[in-house]
Amino acid sequence: MNRVLLIVLAVFVCSAHAQEKRPNVLWLIAEDFGPHLGCHGTKQVSTPVLDGLAGQGMRFTRYFTTAPVCSPSRSAFNTGMYQTTIGAHNHRSHRDDGYALPAGVRLISDRLREAGYFTANVKELPAEAGFKGSAKTDWNFAAPKKPFDSDKWDDLKTHQPFYAQVNFQETHRTFRAPPHADPTKVEIPPYYPDHEVTRKDWAQYLDAATELDRKIGKIVELLKRDGLFDNTVICFVGDNGAAHVRAKQFCYEEGLWVPFILRWPSGLPAPAGYEAGKVSDRLLMSIDLTATTLSWAGVAKPQGMQGQVFLGAAAEPPRDYVFGARDRCDMTVFRLRTVRDARYRYIRNFTPDRPFLQFNRYKEAQYPVWNLIKELAEKDQLTPEQAVLAAPTMPPEELYDLETDPHQVKNLVRSSEPEHRRALERLSGVLTAWITETKDQGRIPEPAEVAANEGATKPGAAKQGKKGKAKKQ
Repeated sequence: MNRVLLIVLAVFVCSAHAQEKRPNVLWLIAEDFGPHLGCHGTKQVSTPVLDGLAGQGMRFTRYFTTAPVCSPSRSAFNTGMYQTTIGAHNHRSHRDDGYALPAGVRLISDRLREAGYFTANVKELPAEAGFKGSAKTDWNFAAPKKPFDSDKWDDLKTHQPFYAQVNFQETHRTFRAPPHADPTKVEIPPYYPDHEVTRKDWAQYLDAATELDRKIGKIVELLKRDGLFDNTVICFVGDNGAAHVRAKQFCYEEGLWVPFILRWPSGLPAPAGYEAGKVSDRLLMSIDLTATTLSWAGVAKPQGMQGQVFLGAAAEPPRDYVFGARDRCDMTVFRLRTVRDARYRYIRNFTPDRPFLQFNRYKEAQYPVWNLIKELAEKDQLTPEQAVLAAPTMPPEELYDLETDPHQVKNLVRSSEPEHRRALERLSGVLTAWITETKDQGRIPEPAEVAANEGATKPGAAKQGKKGKAKKQ
């Protein structure tokens, strides 16, 4: 009898010890931020904290969100599902109609809570941090009444293991960071006019990134102060691409490509595939971080989850392709779908009759280069690469060789090169199959009156302020 009790006690102790070894997981999420860090080679930005985390951990150079705007992207990576599959693809939709997630689809915070994790979307930080988290959720579905257990940083050290998010607004417009970058020295992509307006705007964005890095440094200090740095996995990501004209809300690299830095704590055994100091070019999607985070907590990937585990014993084979989608944003209706492999990006436009600069109240109020392009187009002062953005229609298909044309200014759809023809046929077929296999809900248009009313009356949309400026999205 005593021997049986000893065995039971040993099993209990071992189980408790295993529970103690499960890592805390902290997602640091920057709004509207591309991979514009010093460690990615960006000039005129100062990001020593994030560069340091990248040096201590792993930096992934091909990490993409599933949508180029916040609410569908966040709906995806908080569930591990494509927003197009779960009906969350239209920006800021389903805010007032009680729309529920499909059966079997749940928030990552709910799944981790069931596994014994304390969950937090941190807003309240200790006074020494000097700022607050935004606690942004921005999901296109009816969320549980309490999707997180807390919004307070100080709850984390007494509730372990924890899964927490800290959301940062710095790189979301309007930029308000202290000046750092020299507008005359920033590097402007060739599809934007090389103009003082563009340079000032780009410099202010990089200044916002510098300020973001300072605040990430405060989070690292808090982790160390509270004895959490050596047992907390740190994941730094962007929620979608940068807040610039050809980036956010569009399916080019700049709209979907975001930074991903992963630092595994020194106090815990690292998962298989993790190598400190390594730079990885593996193709990843934001929903893969969801599935992988669950695996770190000992939660098996739920049946039907579209995200893939990329580290640890449960790691799945690397992806050959990553996908993205853009649908209605505010009152502006586009339907764009894209697929990318290691070399090429293919984009299919289901609304090619509409101009790239289709009316959007928010962008006209917040994006100075948006208006600059239109002004210079009227004066015939744009280069051919820039004039594409001011054209009255858009191409129905686009194909870019990212090795030779990283800025994607040479559309290869009409190229006669055999290699380009093969890439076009292959990627077009892959995208068609993905649309079908993932049950893309964008195939069913919203009623026309939804877009007509958006931006004027719907909660959460861009609205006109007293001085005619669109409020922050």
